[in-house]
Amino acid sequence: MSEKVTLDELVSLCKRRGFVFQASDIYGGLAGFWDYGPLGIEIVQNIKNLWWRAVVREQENIYGLDSAIIQNPKLWEASGHVAGFTDPLVDCKNCGARIRADHLADTDSTDIDELTKLLQDKVCPSCGKKTLTAPRKYNMMMKTWVGPVEDDSAVAYLRPETAGPMFTNFDNVRETMRAKLPFGIAQIGKAFRNEISPRDFIFRVRELEQMEMQYFINPADQQTAYEQWRKFAWNFLTERLGIAEQSIKWHEHGADERAHYAKAAHDIYFDFPHGSKELWGTHNRTDFDLSNHIKASGKDLQYFDEATKERFTPYVIESSVGVGRMFLAVLTNAYHKESINGEERIVLKLHANLAPYKLAVSPLLKNKPELIHRAKEIYDEFKKVFGNVIWDDNGNIGKRYRRQDEIGTPYCVTIDFQTLDDGTVTLRDRDTTQQERASVSEIISKLQNNS
Repeated sequence: MSEKVTLDELVSLCKRRGFVFQASDIYGGLAGFWDYGPLGIEIVQNIKNLWWRAVVREQENIYGLDSAIIQNPKLWEASGHVAGFTDPLVDCKNCGARIRADHLADTDSTDIDELTKLLQDKVCPSCGKKTLTAPRKYNMMMKTWVGPVEDDSAVAYLRPETAGPMFTNFDNVRETMRAKLPFGIAQIGKAFRNEISPRDFIFRVRELEQMEMQYFINPADQQTAYEQWRKFAWNFLTERLGIAEQSIKWHEHGADERAHYAKAAHDIYFDFPHGSKELWGTHNRTDFDLSNHIKASGKDLQYFDEATKERFTPYVIESSVGVGRMFLAVLTNAYHKESINGEERIVLKLHANLAPYKLAVSPLLKNKPELIHRAKEIYDEFKKVFGNVIWDDNGNIGKRYRRQDEIGTPYCVTIDFQTLDDGTVTLRDRDTTQQERASVSEIISKLQNNS
């Protein structure tokens, strides 16, 4: 990045250019909920498509799943979420503010005793008074009711993660796909967490989308599989998304950070505008999930290895990343502020596979019918091949270039009077601003080779 982008600049860009809007904007919004606009959803879809291709379609032993958001609550009891899916909370007795205790203490620890010591001299960040309660645990599961009666017998939960149903479907997938270890189950879907204090734009939200893969293995292979999926995460970010290596680093979870189910956990941290924060997690969940579901359901979810005649409960290596956080990382990585011929421009140098549009097509002048007619024909030709092509004739050509730079369009095609003579058009490169003349067929070939 030419200059580190601020979170305010990204929020402004997202609203101005149709990437992300505040949910229920006309009613003042709702904390922790966001809507992806016309251009934002294109990037999101591109991210998900790249992940799905790399995880499911290019692997021989990973199978997809799309599970229900609401599951039998016994699933979440067995997984430990009903009892243990908590964050530490403090209240202000003066102004009523509720704050994440670990955030206020500036620590990754969620140990109540440790937090009590760290917060004993802290004041409320809202009112400035030393009137905070002792830290306590707060369950982030979002409750709902199934059926017409809202009582305890009808309580259900919006899933807090997509992983749970992948474990309960382990045997269904193994049997229907005739899968042998090692094999994985992958899912992209919504999860819901009743965050105490959602913040930092789309980084910490109450409704999120996850891309998760659970890889079932023989316990003897846990170290090899763990390193395999750590390497996959790093390479996906740097090679598929074009994330700069200097913007990411590994963070190994200490014993006080790891989830209750994890034997080992590593996060890839990314340099977001608001600091270096977790982006992608790789976790060794051991046999925690399947063992608990065996106990709670009475179903036999063990695996029988025909080659060794061994029966065991598989271990699980989890690879998990949030779509919103990846979207935010992609925008941060791509955002550049530059000076071109003495004029400042904002440009999103998005990887070609991530950009909302493959290219923009413009007539040099919009008051010349012959240019408009030929430009429309060329636009239609590109549209048939690539689909995500935009028509842009608003303002002069310079303003169009700046607009397309700001939304990350890799190429702009301009139809001028020479096009009417020899069929060539002007092709402008977003990153270099260099222009060349080429035929439509040459451009199609070039863009297809760059995909």
